[in-house]
Amino acid sequence: MARDTVGGDGKAIVSPASKQASLTDVAALAGVSHMTVSRVINGTGPVRAETRVRVNAAIEQLDYRPNSVARALVTGRSGTLGVVALEANLYGPASTLSGIEHAAREAGYATTITSISRPGRSSIADAVERLRRQAVEGIVVIAPHVTAGRALEAAPRDVPLVAVGGGEEAPVPVISVDQYDGARRATEHLLGLGHETVWHVAGPEDWLEALDRERGWRETLQRRGARIPPVVRGDWSARSGYAAGRSLVGEKGLDAVFVGNDQMALGFLRACTEAGVNVPGEMRVVGFDDVPEAAYYTPPLTTVRQDFVEVGRRTFELLRRRMNGGEERARDLVVPELIVRESTGIS
Repeated sequence: MARDTVGGDGKAIVSPASKQASLTDVAALAGVSHMTVSRVINGTGPVRAETRVRVNAAIEQLDYRPNSVARALVTGRSGTLGVVALEANLYGPASTLSGIEHAAREAGYATTITSISRPGRSSIADAVERLRRQAVEGIVVIAPHVTAGRALEAAPRDVPLVAVGGGEEAPVPVISVDQYDGARRATEHLLGLGHETVWHVAGPEDWLEALDRERGWRETLQRRGARIPPVVRGDWSARSGYAAGRSLVGEKGLDAVFVGNDQMALGFLRACTEAGVNVPGEMRVVGFDDVPEAAYYTPPLTTVRQDFVEVGRRTFELLRRRMNGGEERARDLVVPELIVRESTGIS
């Protein structure tokens, strides 16, 4: 809150209990016009060095915070990016958001986040509109759902927008981890250990990542001429992975499993332990994500690592190119990495 400050006429310019300091208050304290203060703040015109020093001193003394919307009207730049994110505590979306925030901060941008509970057409449109009203320079939509990708068709064209996920048909630039390639790596790793086939615990059908991982697993088995077992589907939670494990343990020929994410793999490993199935002695398991705890599972989990810092960096670069007039349908893929640990018998 601004402090009492006396101007040239001996009157208090601002009251600490009533309001934040305004641009007019700064101008009065510095003894300059409000246009001069605006030029100093926005860097939009010549100002003498001694005047600039006086204005900056007044800004500091009054704890003045420029209004980002008003500043954007003057300069066309707010220094803020918007992010539409799903309300979820899942590792992938949360890490994606963190990576974007980090990349924006490194480039000198603040981020404003709008959360949605369900990724429908109207909810995404409403979230984008809320961010537009805050004068953000560009918007990132984290769009892991099938419906989110379709909803982007209604996104406004007067604000630069990119999506993380969103699918191949999204009408905006898209950055994503190559989920298909990650599943291929996991499946080929297990086949390379001598297993005749690989079973799969998949994520929810309305998640693009789950569909791409399932497709990568299935087509890898097809290319290798291996039998394709029936898919068991979970909801990304350890509980659903545990239920999948309880239903699968005892199936004939079950000795290698690619689980759609590390949380489900944790539950699957627990089911194996309870059933007396040794991992990796009798069964080998691969997860996906490489959550920080994966190296400390029992046994440590072989998994596919997604580089969310790189996702954030490349998302920001894609958005920056879009803000500078870059192509509207750009596509960028981040290649994942297989991290081999003891759950596939290799320490």
